[in-house]
Amino acid sequence: MIGGCRSGKSSFALDQADRTAKENKYFIATSVPLDPEMEKRVEKHQKERGKDWHTIEEPVLIHEKINEYSGKAGVILIDCLTLWLSNLLYRSYDPDGILELLNELEKALLGCKCPVFLVSNEVGMGIVPEHRLAREFRDLAGMIHQRMAKLSDRVIMTIAGIDVEIKPGQTSK
Repeated sequence: MIGGCRSGKSSFALDQADRTAKENKYFIATSVPLDPEMEKRVEKHQKERGKDWHTIEEPVLIHEKINEYSGKAGVILIDCLTLWLSNLLYRSYDPDGILELLNELEKALLGCKCPVFLVSNEVGMGIVPEHRLAREFRDLAGMIHQRMAKLSDRVIMTIAGIDVEIKPGQTSK
């Protein structure tokens, strides 16, 4: 699921993941709440998920959590890849280090034994950012999105609460 801020992507992903598995649902949260406003957002999302979700907070090594929970999970939901990228940049990962972790993420997703839903913010449809770090973030996010979309069976973009399929999933015959 990809979309702008407050587009409905997280709610849509949660609904789809809930429909996919009735038990052993794992939510990998990449958010690191650094202020009271963000803490409230995290609490709101936790309440939306309900008690039947296991929350794993992992801001950087999400591939390790996928590998760890793949065999016992009915579904894994990762929210979100742009926060993950922010965490990497905040921890001074350079583009090569980010690419290395992206490669590990791809391997983990390809080897995962359950469905995985990815959520990310579309940040490349606006103006060109004025500052170098913002441009680097936008460019890296675009590269991550392209690689994840290529790897994914299905890609949905949410716009104003409406889901738009931009890569249809495989239909079974």
